[in-house]
Amino acid sequence: MNEILARIPQFVAHHPLLISAFVAIALALVALEGSRRFRGFRELTPAGLTQLINRDNALVIDVSPQADFEKAHVPGSRHVAKDQFDPENKELKKARELPVAVVSRNGAESEKAARRLVKAGFTRVHVLSGGIDAWRRADLPLAKGPN
Repeated sequence: MNEILARIPQFVAHHPLLISAFVAIALALVALEGSRRFRGFRELTPAGLTQLINRDNALVIDVSPQADFEKAHVPGSRHVAKDQFDPENKELKKARELPVAVVSRNGAESEKAARRLVKAGFTRVHVLSGGIDAWRRADLPLAKGPN
């Protein structure tokens, strides 16, 4: 073990590009994890969302386009068009302390909506990682139609 530790300075001296790449990747990972922890919302798997719905009676908001929502959505979710999404809405304000899960078709739009909820003071915001596509791949039930 001491021999390995004694050879580290020699390795560093002979491989500066490799060491620089390692440090850059390590810093990028730390920055990414830091931003994930402090963004104010958590990502959930489909199983995690199911638990949140069953245990905490979470409000599930789907910000997918209306046509996508009518094709397939999480049972019990409420549709809110992304251009009409307003965290200051009277109905949403009532849910400020409740767990709120935001869902979209592939998960990209739900992160934008989740950031707006956190900014508006919501404390328990979640996002379905991968969106309805992940829910479908997990072979969980989907509802169809406008409700």
